Amino acid sequence: MNFWTSIEQKVVDKTEAVMSCQRARLKRQRIVFTNGCFDILHEGHIRYLADARSLGDVLIVGMNSSESVRRLKGPERPINHEQSRALVLASLTVVDQVVIFDSDTPEELIHAIRPDILVKGGDWAVDQIVGGPFVQSYGGSVHSLPFHPGFSTTGLVEAIRKL
Repeated sequence: MNFWTSIEQKVVDKTEAVMSCQRARLKRQRIVFTNGCFDILHEGHIRYLADARSLGDVLIVGMNSSESVRRLKGPERPINHEQSRALVLASLTVVDQVVIFDSDTPEELIHAIRPDILVKGGDWAVDQIVGGPFVQSYGGSVHSLPFHPGFSTTGLVEAIRKL
């Protein structure tokens, strides 16, 4: 298998993610889940994903589909199409799988995956993280990781527009 194929295989559907999580649990691995748009990947994303991965053994990233991003961010977003964003995320060594979801929140995906650890960035209070009460209901933990200031996709888009 070549390197490109190994990246492509990390982009999975919900069913495959659930099955891989079941396999990880049999190995007593802790599953970390996070989600986002990841439109233009930048250093803040990389630091955040590395921090998330450090909390467990397997990192599953739920990524908003292009339609979902448009609903959340407006008609000019995303900049990059969902398959491109997914492959860029999948190329990161800290990311084990990427699952594209079409809803506005990852609630359904979180219920299916049942992560041990649910993570969002520091701009989210723990009690506001979607899926948090569900994860805590079976003994999982929810974390709001420290925000890395100075990095923002929206800020990058605005800076580019000013050029």
